[in-house]
Amino acid sequence: MLFRMTRVILYSEVVPIKKIKVYFDNCCYNRPFDDQSQIRISLETIAKIFTQKLIVDKKIDMIWSYILFAENHDNPFSQRRETISDFSKNAIDTIVENDEILKKSEEIRATGIKEKDSLHIACALYANCDYFITTDDRLLKYKCPDMNIINPVDFIKIWEGNKK
Repeated sequence: MLFRMTRVILYSEVVPIKKIKVYFDNCCYNRPFDDQSQIRISLETIAKIFTQKLIVDKKIDMIWSYILFAENHDNPFSQRRETISDFSKNAIDTIVENDEILKKSEEIRATGIKEKDSLHIACALYANCDYFITTDDRLLKYKCPDMNIINPVDFIKIWEGNKK
């Protein structure tokens, strides 16, 4: 007796995997230009550059903002300014000032965060970023229920851990 083998292929709804979305503050962008003889600065630089490679390779998404543009524009060091500006072209979106951001920034400032820093956090929240990456110790202490505020080294630890 001959049996007929049939292969059944089941199709399920394809759900796109959400890429991690990050926002670097100005301190983080400038970390590679700091004194690399200090081990912490060197490690943060390596981690930041690795994260930038993830962005260039389209493994994670990056957000840019009007406040990053303004701070970078005011950078007196032309090499730093141009390098950061060139990298900003990898952003999937640029957040512009709006009432929602300004209102959120005021709420954040009420907790003791400085104005520009509060604008950065508000922009990242507005863009629904998963991670706000900074090397600023004051900002690393700020507790944000809707987004992880983290330094570049800890971000890489999380990234590496998620790959397993």
